Amino acid sequence: ALTAQCYPLLDFAFQGLPGDKWHTKKTCLQVLRVDSNMRSYFPWGNISVLEQLCHLNLSSNMLSFLPNVHFELCLVRLDLSHNRLVAIPKALLSQAINLKNLMLNHNQLKILVALDNLKVLQLKGNPWRCDCHLIGLKLWLETFAFKGGVVDSVTCVQPHLMLEQDLRHISYELFHSCMITSYSYLFANIHYLDNKHRMLSGQLHPSPRAPFGSDFSPSGEAILPECEAKQRSRPVNYRRAIATVVITGVICGIVCLMMLAAAVYGCAYAAINAKYQRELKKKAKETGSGDKRKNIEREKDKEPLE
Repeated sequence: ALTAQCYPLLDFAFQGLPGDKWHTKKTCLQVLRVDSNMRSYFPWGNISVLEQLCHLNLSSNMLSFLPNVHFELCLVRLDLSHNRLVAIPKALLSQAINLKNLMLNHNQLKILVALDNLKVLQLKGNPWRCDCHLIGLKLWLETFAFKGGVVDSVTCVQPHLMLEQDLRHISYELFHSCMITSYSYLFANIHYLDNKHRMLSGQLHPSPRAPFGSDFSPSGEAILPECEAKQRSRPVNYRRAIATVVITGVICGIVCLMMLAAAVYGCAYAAINAKYQRELKKKAKETGSGDKRKNIEREKDKEPLE
């Protein structure tokens, strides 16, 4: 049955690949499922002939290594979740320009290269150490989200200061010590923002030992003490801080002027009202005295003449 000319879908879930010739005469294969097989190796060379393959599911296996070679595939969706992957070689997906959905959740990833053209990226369940080595990833994730990309979560497991926090939501103030370590380190992280300027950045700012944000070294080098994230109270953007102070001062000045105007108006109103009340009392008093005199004169006029 495997020698037929066209198989739009092949499902080898829970059963493994049937020999070494399973891929022959299947040029129209579009969906391939090899999930849940506990495989530690996958023959990537075989799928290079599957030019119409769009969906590849390798989830729930034991893959810990991916080849550093590129394939000209029309892959749209690649599921590598629930494996043991430590890194994703850049060359593997460099030619997969149609790749939109990449599932890397629940692996052992500690590093990640910049991947272009993606729309959905799943990174949940990886042991991310959120120190200076991941500031490049943070920059790229923000650019990725700005372009409309969707990421589930990048939860930190180290250091303790950032435990259970999402890398995307951590303030840049915590990376202040990283930013002052080396200017070449910052320029190295431009790899995440624009892949086309890699060679230019490397020539202008060479730093062979700098902890690159996008081309991480999988050798597991020790973290430098100065790269540990530290709390800083100083704002990163001084221009924005000054603008905030100026705007706050203007608003406070306007509020103070309004309160002063209200106080002046209240005092003036109270003074005018008091003066008006005094005049009313004075008129009432004068009116009462005049009536009393008239009554006395009337009494005198009524007395009989002797």
